[in-house]
Amino acid sequence: MEYRRMGSSDLEVSAIGFGCWEMGGGYGPFAAQEVIAAIHRALDLGVTLFDTARSYGRGASEELLAQGLGARRQDAIIVTKGGLATRPGQLDTKPRLPGRRPSGRDSRYDSLIADCEDCLRSLNTDYVDLFLIHHPDVETPFAESMQALNDLLAAGKTRYVGVSNFEAAQLRESRVYAPLITNQVGYNLFDRRWEYEMFPTAQELDVGIMAYGPLSHGLLTGTFSAGMSFEADDWRRAGNMKGQELFTPENAATNLAVVERLQGVARGLGATLPQLAIAWVLAHEQVDVALCGTRRPAEIEDSVAAVHVALGPEAHREIEEIMTGAVGLADTLPSSETRVPYPAPSVA
Repeated sequence: MEYRRMGSSDLEVSAIGFGCWEMGGGYGPFAAQEVIAAIHRALDLGVTLFDTARSYGRGASEELLAQGLGARRQDAIIVTKGGLATRPGQLDTKPRLPGRRPSGRDSRYDSLIADCEDCLRSLNTDYVDLFLIHHPDVETPFAESMQALNDLLAAGKTRYVGVSNFEAAQLRESRVYAPLITNQVGYNLFDRRWEYEMFPTAQELDVGIMAYGPLSHGLLTGTFSAGMSFEADDWRRAGNMKGQELFTPENAATNLAVVERLQGVARGLGATLPQLAIAWVLAHEQVDVALCGTRRPAEIEDSVAAVHVALGPEAHREIEEIMTGAVGLADTLPSSETRVPYPAPSVA
């Protein structure tokens, strides 16, 4: 395993992170015991960072992670997130700015404190290693939200703090008020939107990057096929992946052809397609961790091997040429008002 410092902090983490979004539901059914076996395998392989969130099944992902870690909690760096409404009636008292539609986000001081307490109960731990605000809540002053993070630090509820999905200006303002060490954002071969403006800002502020979705939410696994259908509760069913029309009926065949060409590059390097995609993400100097969604031991075994894939200049050039054929990409980020749905879990 390869280990990296997160931002300018002294927190050392595995370059491959165990992503727990899928454990909360929304990616079709899964077997809990298989997930637990994957967690054990990850620890054995040297994976230290496990990323979850309160909104992943309203605590279901956190609870399953706690079961999997068990007595090995001290071997893990647990990252979780708050700031989305997960309690009944949570938003009833939240003031609304004129003309602004509900976003489901709540980073008021009291809400973040309560979120962290909920997370600790679900994770069966006295503290988390890193607590993030999941999405920017533009209806709450960032100074208020950052004060909550500072007080959680002071109380020993978390060792470090950060944010997720914060745009450059939002990150810059927030960093004034709290010692943020990371911004967790989506980043993969099909989605480079955060790289354009936010990455340079993060570098200037000594804030690291946690990259989620390195496999483009399944498209870069090489398992998608034309005309395939997703489970009814799978958020990818519409073909829209985080604001990009990557797998809609009109774009699927073209992007699958791109994926097939990438498969050829991977084979030439003696790697799998997922390993190639993860290695590409880790090659960016700003990225500290590639978060790999995992529900089976074989998946984490394949992901970990990506740290040994060396992408030289020729491979990078070939990849860039292939990616010019991708369609359905977006140049700009979704509006900060876009609400991200987190369905109830489906566990077999």
